[in-house]
Amino acid sequence: MRIALGVEYDGSGFCGWQTQPSGCAVQDHLEAALARIAGVPDITTIGTICAGRTDTGVHALAQVVHFDCMVERPESAWVRGVNALLPSTVAVTWMKPVAETFHARFSALARHYRYVLLNHAVRPAADAGRVGWFHVPLDIGRMRAAAASLLGEQDFTAFRSSQCQAKSPVRTLTQLDIRAQGPYVMFDLSANGFLHHMVRNIVGSLVYVGCGRKDAAWLSALLAQRDRTLAAPTFDAAGLYLTGVDYDVAWQLPLRERVQSPRLVLENVL
Repeated sequence: MRIALGVEYDGSGFCGWQTQPSGCAVQDHLEAALARIAGVPDITTIGTICAGRTDTGVHALAQVVHFDCMVERPESAWVRGVNALLPSTVAVTWMKPVAETFHARFSALARHYRYVLLNHAVRPAADAGRVGWFHVPLDIGRMRAAAASLLGEQDFTAFRSSQCQAKSPVRTLTQLDIRAQGPYVMFDLSANGFLHHMVRNIVGSLVYVGCGRKDAAWLSALLAQRDRTLAAPTFDAAGLYLTGVDYDVAWQLPLRERVQSPRLVLENVL
């Protein structure tokens, strides 16, 4: 039996999604909890696949996971039962039995991320670990003008990590919206897929434009040059949230609707 799950987590206390020998990853905690509910002694018998692997410090509000299990359990066991065994900063939000042809990663049509940036002279305290921070005032108009050049199918070599294992650097970016509310700047990005560190590298380069260090045409030049070393440094992971994953409606997954609430840390983002 294949089961799909919705999962959310505060990534600040984990070493990312993907399992690690030290057991510090979200995947490690989730698989251990699933194994206990399934009644199997070895967590390797419950292997999970996620829609998008998040890095250390990155959060997820609508991660999608699938796993295979030979035993049947009620929905309450896979949701409330698993949650009782997870750290307080990780929660299963829904479950659904799916066909064996469903794949959390390869069946996904699009992924959505939001980066939340505090643009204020003083660093955050209550929001520490949940937002990025930049102390110099940013020009939203300049950043929007620069962002327009990134839309569509592009070679994002200049914005991928040197450790990126993707076979191709080409992705189709369908949304890159930037807006401000009070001292917070929101970057909403949607694409058919994202490269390793792609969102954080784009945000870092947009910040360079917004503070006047580079002009709006610089991002277009970076795309053409395809050289990661010419772009801005990777921005802080703290402000990055996986906010949604799209699938064909035929799968009938109970996906949570993405919202446009501007302040993720004080309002329930979804």
